[in-house]
Amino acid sequence: MRATSFLILALSLAGASAAWAQTSTLETRMGNTQFRTSGLHKLDPAELRALEQWMATQTTAAQAPAEAQLAEARAEGRREAAQLRTPPESAPEPVSSTLTGRFEGFRRGREYTLANGQVWKQVGETSMEGVRAEGPAVQIEPARMGGWWMRVAGYNLRVRVERIN
Repeated sequence: MRATSFLILALSLAGASAAWAQTSTLETRMGNTQFRTSGLHKLDPAELRALEQWMATQTTAAQAPAEAQLAEARAEGRREAAQLRTPPESAPEPVSSTLTGRFEGFRRGREYTLANGQVWKQVGETSMEGVRAEGPAVQIEPARMGGWWMRVAGYNLRVRVERIN
């Protein structure tokens, strides 16, 4: 009786190991039902191995273009990031010159021509009337939040200006 039980156990293990050896990774991935309905259960173990090897080469071949596209996309991203990191334009330089002609004070809309040929227009509301000066020195400096400030030598006042020429 004991020998019979041992024989039955040995045969069942041998059958299970043969079935396990025949179970391909393809069957594991597909599941037994799908594997059988697709007819792959009819292939012998050598045919299954050949099919799996072929599928592995196809998967590798299909991944190569995708990896190349990914590498190109990464390179493009690096180029764009490098462009964003370029140093900003240098800060605008202050302008030192003199006014040509007579200075008659500040008023919105007035234009001021400098000896260096630049023409600036007052855009700020600051006004100063009753001033008369011939060719005073001016200093035009960039404002912190954009735009420009102009000062005329001898007056403790600055006005917003923009360059028009």
